[in-house]
Amino acid sequence: MDSQSLSYTFFGIFVGLWVVILILDKKYSLLRDNSNQLPKPFSWSRVQLAWWTVIVLTVFITIIFKTGGIIPTFNNSTLYLLGISSVTTVSGTLTDISDQSNPGLTNLAQNMKGTSLLYDILSDKNGMNIHRFQTFLFNLIFGVLFTYTAYQQLLLTPACKSGASSAEIKAWVDCMTNYANQVMPVVTTNNLILMGASSGLYAALKTTENKQALTSPLPTSQTQVTNPIINPIANSTSTNTLG
Repeated sequence: MDSQSLSYTFFGIFVGLWVVILILDKKYSLLRDNSNQLPKPFSWSRVQLAWWTVIVLTVFITIIFKTGGIIPTFNNSTLYLLGISSVTTVSGTLTDISDQSNPGLTNLAQNMKGTSLLYDILSDKNGMNIHRFQTFLFNLIFGVLFTYTAYQQLLLTPACKSGASSAEIKAWVDCMTNYANQVMPVVTTNNLILMGASSGLYAALKTTENKQALTSPLPTSQTQVTNPIINPIANSTSTNTLG
């Protein structure tokens, strides 16, 4: 497979998977919270899981095409990345179910009307917050780096020679298998800890989001009555009465 064909295959799979996910989201709310509002708000944990699933599947399928059917073995760091996303999704879902079954909680974040993908995943019921932004930024950066590194590795031509004898065929299969297993980038332990800590912070603080009071600006009429500087007439009347 030449570089042009590989690029078409790689990015075609990437875009195709997202198209499928977006169609399923439109029809079945695949990326959204369990909500009684329409449109339902996007769920960060589900978007995160979809993000890493698309990236890993894109690399995985492209490897199979390039190597002529060799199925690669995921390295541990790739499994940990998928595991972090899965645990985050499970934790977020359980938190939502627990909050929805609690009659003492009102104005649930997942029952706010959806606005847009970016705003929904970065916000709770009181607006955008830093812990969601942090985990979003880390996942975006690491996802782009993972994709770029894997793509550059796929552009390399493996030094595997085919032959007619059974020994030569076996040597070619072993060589291609070794190449296929090295395409997926290895994420260092510290970076995995960073990703896990960021997702853990999000999951921990998500449990408190629906327990916060819904903040709203003070009504203008109330401000005018209680603030003597803003309402000098009322203040003057009060002073004359006391005199």
